[in-house]
Amino acid sequence: MTDLARFSINQMTVKQLSLPELADSCGQLGVSQVGLWREPVREYGLEATAKLVRDAGLTVTSLCRGGFFTAIDPEERARALDDNRRAVDEAATLGTDTLVLVSGGLPPGSRDLRAARERIADALTELVPYAEDHGVRLAIEPLHPMYASDRCVVSTLTQALDLAERFPAHQVGVTVDTYHIWWDDQAPAQIARAGAGGRIHAFQLADWITPLPEGVLNGRGQIGDGAIDMREWRGYVEAAGYTGPIEVELFNEELWARDGREVLAETAARFVAHVLKKS
Repeated sequence: MTDLARFSINQMTVKQLSLPELADSCGQLGVSQVGLWREPVREYGLEATAKLVRDAGLTVTSLCRGGFFTAIDPEERARALDDNRRAVDEAATLGTDTLVLVSGGLPPGSRDLRAARERIADALTELVPYAEDHGVRLAIEPLHPMYASDRCVVSTLTQALDLAERFPAHQVGVTVDTYHIWWDDQAPAQIARAGAGGRIHAFQLADWITPLPEGVLNGRGQIGDGAIDMREWRGYVEAAGYTGPIEVELFNEELWARDGREVLAETAARFVAHVLKKS
């Protein structure tokens, strides 16, 4: 497989593969970059994972995820901040400079989106110095509005940048994920805004397929199977000055039921066909 210099496979795309299997499969395909998730890293062991990826010659492009900053209860907020400090520690140990943040939904009984977003800003104010001391930048990821109530009150790049721009760009930026923002006609302009400020810290791809599978959380389609023009979105981020890794992050039960090595090979091939090559 050629043309994979910028390709990064997010661990969730092939979560059926163990970390050693993932490392071995990447080596066989010539994939040199991976995005990791905290839960499987914790299961395998943080130090063991760091050694595994290092020995395999893999670069960790991001760690998912920190965040969930919107609780009102002081003890719950303190626990969330403690967990995010651990996430920063983990990112630093794994050798990645990017911690992706899913900011959190509305607390039980609350309907106040604005207040929830201000609590995110308050939490970032506390977390940013710790992250900077560890060489880790925070990448706020806006999620599709269907997740606003329970997972992420930050639904657009505009909202994410309004939060990020309260801090220096080397500390806080955004994650551009096609699955979550492709519908937003303001997104291209906001990508340009993010690029001008040096705030595109991660770029992720997943396609939008309809009808959505039961359980929308796991409804991200394989590249080329849905409604999103991946080359167009690659063009937006590159016009904004982004030249970093491009992660493919898919949550899909049908893909998880297949052989993981086959899915990885297919994803790499789809990346070349639908992201790099001209139609």
